[in-house]
Amino acid sequence: MMRTIPADRLLPFVRRLLLLLAFAVFPLRAEAAAPVVVIPLTGAVGPASADFVVRSLARAADERAQLAVLRIDTPGGLDLSMRAIIQAILASPVPVVAYIAPGGARAASAGTYIVYAAPIAAMAPGTNLGAATPIQLGAGGAERAASGASGAAEGASTETRKQVHDAAAYIRGLAQLRGRNAQWAERAVREAVALSANEALAQKVIDVTATDIPDLLAKLDGRRVRTAQGERVLATREASVVAFQPDWRNRFLAAITDPSVALILMMIGMYGLFFEFANPGYVLPGVAGAICLLVGLFAPQLLPVSYVGLGLLMLGIGCLVAEAFLPTFGTLGIGGIVAFAIGALMLVDTDAPGFGVPPGLVVALALISAVFVFAVSGLALKARRRPVVSGGEAMLGSIGVMLEGGEAVGWARVQGERWRVQPASPAALPGQGARVRVTARDGLTLTVEPFDESHHHAA
Repeated sequence: MMRTIPADRLLPFVRRLLLLLAFAVFPLRAEAAAPVVVIPLTGAVGPASADFVVRSLARAADERAQLAVLRIDTPGGLDLSMRAIIQAILASPVPVVAYIAPGGARAASAGTYIVYAAPIAAMAPGTNLGAATPIQLGAGGAERAASGASGAAEGASTETRKQVHDAAAYIRGLAQLRGRNAQWAERAVREAVALSANEALAQKVIDVTATDIPDLLAKLDGRRVRTAQGERVLATREASVVAFQPDWRNRFLAAITDPSVALILMMIGMYGLFFEFANPGYVLPGVAGAICLLVGLFAPQLLPVSYVGLGLLMLGIGCLVAEAFLPTFGTLGIGGIVAFAIGALMLVDTDAPGFGVPPGLVVALALISAVFVFAVSGLALKARRRPVVSGGEAMLGSIGVMLEGGEAVGWARVQGERWRVQPASPAALPGQGARVRVTARDGLTLTVEPFDESHHHAA
């Protein structure tokens, strides 16, 4: 005989069973309350932007964010900085969306690699990505990279082909990791091709298009994403959005790693030290100059710098300082200006966008240095033409008053000081109170002659 279970006891059992099934089917929906962070990546990819992205992803993990949106608008940048960002994305426990936005933005060169590295790639309408051919370091690098983009161009150097093949293999590996169009990725490297948002979606280069962040989050809701710590299910439709912004450290790093700022700081530093050495005791110019010089020299540690260019730069500044100390009436100064200008143009050894020294800045600094040097040389020339007003030579022709006469040696007051004097002729020295003129000096002894006041007034 079957025993029936009362409805009031069966209903709680059914509720608990349904709740357990819900947690079993949707185990990760508990992340619905976790925030979404937005990390802007704008401008050239360099040491400062790489540091900001890496630290922001670590912060997102610490705050248990469910998604990090890397909003990209970049013309490209340095290879080492790009790889640092990609390594942080691959190791991040928080899913990362590389989102090219807003409309009109781009992810060229290094930005294309970053998009391929992200678990999810998205673009806003009116954006583009591609043109990922690596830029060869050194003078004429853009032309060499272009000639070697196909990997088989006639005359392409072995170094250029190796660089292009390495970049193609790198982006192909990222495409295979994320299940995206690897063939187009290689074309972006070898042929420098680019795509619009709709074309990228059609060719499976990206995963989704979205007009803005809310639209993006709505389209990603419920998507499964594989991260370094396993698979996640996104619940982004109602998630709160937190925007990260660069702090003072990132802004300071971005400023001092700008080649133009570094060049100006080195110039200020050298001239500050020069002023302190020329006028010991002021202290402030020396301290400020040393600080500026050390901060300016911090940039070459992070940027691909040509040491030949840096050497020419230092040689030029050294010649300019030497011209001020040892006036050669323009010889050292002109040589220093030429060396400085060439060194400044060669300073940054890359054609990556955003990391060159503007020629206009080089010309302006060279002109300022030229004005400074020739002004100092002009003052030195005028000083040489002036009569001597101090030292032993200044005593010649001075008028003194005898304090004590004698046959061969006496004492006189000349220019307010007591001097031992001797006669210029075999005659004895004039008596006390007589005026004499200095004709020579031998150590602490002056040679004098009587001063003819009538002849002086007649003259």
